[in-house]
Amino acid sequence: MIAKPVEHMLNERQDHFLIPAEIVANVQETNHLDHAFLVLTKVRYSKIPVLDNEQHFKGLLSLSMITETMLGMNGIDATKLSRKTVGDVMEKDTPTITLPYDFEEILHLLVNQPFLVVVNQDGIFTGIVTRREVMKSFNYVAHDLDKDYNVSEKDESTT
Repeated sequence: MIAKPVEHMLNERQDHFLIPAEIVANVQETNHLDHAFLVLTKVRYSKIPVLDNEQHFKGLLSLSMITETMLGMNGIDATKLSRKTVGDVMEKDTPTITLPYDFEEILHLLVNQPFLVVVNQDGIFTGIVTRREVMKSFNYVAHDLDKDYNVSEKDESTT
């Protein structure tokens, strides 16, 4: 359980966590892999969200998922990319979070993920919460906790 003062300070910074959908690179599940390969190469992200035509979140796509498709017994065959769609290779079992954020859940999930996908109650993609933004908020808490709360050292002689 997160200490109440820490949780309170993190709640105050909730609006800093979300990187809105409008500025997050994404691809459609119906896009061919050659298009997705270009997008991922240009934006230089490790993974990007996959959406349907109504902006519902469907999964994640990484460059390694695409390159795995190109590998064959006799080398690399880039022509395979135009014959497969993002939906054919994307990662579908991806955790998502919704507002209001549950910080305990975010912390546990970010241990193994560089970012978390945020959706609304209808599954519409609203943005991402990155490990970087959460770490920046913890940095704030670590440096400012004693400015807002009375923090004292634990008396080691009583333990």
